[in-house]
Amino acid sequence: MEAPSLEQTKNIQNRAYPLRAVTALVVGIIGLVIAIALSISFGVADISIETIWQAIFHYSAALPEHQVIFDIRIPRVIGAALVGASFAVAGAIMQGMTRNPLVDSGLLGLNAGATFMLAICFAFFPNIPYIYLILWSFLGAGLGVAIVYGIGSLSKGGLTPMRLVLVGAAVSALLGALGEGIALYFQIGQDLAFFYAGGVSATKWSNLQVLIPWLLLAFIGALILSRSITLLSLGDEIAVGLGQKVGAVKFWGLLIVLVLAGGAVSVVGAVAFVGLIVPHLTRYIVGYDYRWIIICSIVYGALLVVLADFLARIINQPYEVPIGALISLIGVPFFLYLSRKGGKEL
Repeated sequence: MEAPSLEQTKNIQNRAYPLRAVTALVVGIIGLVIAIALSISFGVADISIETIWQAIFHYSAALPEHQVIFDIRIPRVIGAALVGASFAVAGAIMQGMTRNPLVDSGLLGLNAGATFMLAICFAFFPNIPYIYLILWSFLGAGLGVAIVYGIGSLSKGGLTPMRLVLVGAAVSALLGALGEGIALYFQIGQDLAFFYAGGVSATKWSNLQVLIPWLLLAFIGALILSRSITLLSLGDEIAVGLGQKVGAVKFWGLLIVLVLAGGAVSVVGAVAFVGLIVPHLTRYIVGYDYRWIIICSIVYGALLVVLADFLARIINQPYEVPIGALISLIGVPFFLYLSRKGGKEL
């Protein structure tokens, strides 16, 4: 098949809808603000918007409502937003670089690898500071994706989208089983239960102070790489023909993905499908320009997890439903739909 000309390539790149993208971004931001307000207001103890406003701008440690808002709910909702944005951007980058519509950090072993390393940390270094816990999560995410790509590349025919997902599922199951085995042997199942179920209830300001700089750098790096990822999504040969250093772009892109996925897992645990659902929806709305896809993925990924956390707290009060379970109710049918469709949009 003859390679597309430069003019054809530019036409492909122009399959973007700036007006729709701006509209979607504004709507997403408004929705995120409303979701954050709802998440802070409602729970076991309902709190009025006026009280929230006073707690933010006129905080008083003597008032129990202010303590609940400032010390528990605000860190929790910020953590949920950061986690959602991180998983969504990681999924968008991986889908663009690999041209694989079924890619997600939870389906490629990154989440399972990070959780496996957390099990090792809790077993051998129980009092490790949070900064080192994040570093171990990064290392585990890298281990997971390295095993998946290593095994997948040995198969005849190379890394087809479906083969990559199947290998990722197998490696995720293996690392998950190893992590659970470590938890049972060292009797740390209670500590790891949170990370396996998925949730942001334990998020604290001290955690966010460590995590936010890493994620901000990763988001900035993703936006810098966004144009190159758009070209990679057209194919390596086309990207090279347009002057892209494909190897360098993939290296930095993978590094950003490891930071985003590893950091998110260190907060929320093993939550899948956010990076699968959000990039597809934003791509459908804004087109194929990854500058818009990544920006909108930040907003809509945050919105998805904030809403999931809100529902997790109110569905079965005073108990909580794991966030991972709620998102999977959407993610599994969505994954099956994409598998049936074959990812023709990429």
